[in-house]
Amino acid sequence: MSIFKRIGSILKSHKEEPSSHTELHNPYEEASVGDIVTVELEQYVISGKVEYYDPGHPPHRYAYYLQNGRQICCLLIEKGRTYECFLTQFLEGALDDPNDVPTLLDVDGEIQYELEHYRKDITRTAGNTDFRNGDEMMIWRYFSTQDRYFFLQWQDGKFIALQGERIPSADVKFMRSAQ
Repeated sequence: MSIFKRIGSILKSHKEEPSSHTELHNPYEEASVGDIVTVELEQYVISGKVEYYDPGHPPHRYAYYLQNGRQICCLLIEKGRTYECFLTQFLEGALDDPNDVPTLLDVDGEIQYELEHYRKDITRTAGNTDFRNGDEMMIWRYFSTQDRYFFLQWQDGKFIALQGERIPSADVKFMRSAQ
């Protein structure tokens, strides 16, 4: 056997076989309850997940309910050409009718938010969330200066308000739980 054939067979033996099953893993969409999320160097456990979608289409928005001790917050991820991530805190307030939602919000006289867009979606839920699975939801997204955002969500008589800021998607890291 010539030296070139020997070198060729050694190189062939060290090549990795292409796998017949390639699994695409997208943590922004596929994370589940019990997984760990690191957001801006702080770790949380996912205690609930809401997927928002139009009937007949894949989900386009994800809400992860995050828990760190007693602190509960929400990581909203909106899917477009890129992923927009928002770390938000729940706010208390009162609003009775979705027809009364204003286009301009004034929060504590400190921050003013303008309505950016409104839409209706269907929800798919897992874990501890504020919403029911398979029901229609209305969502209002407001913006302000310094990448501050306000989200108002309504489902069957219940409003949930979230206030937070846009964060770079590179600052969000997911780790699968060992289940």
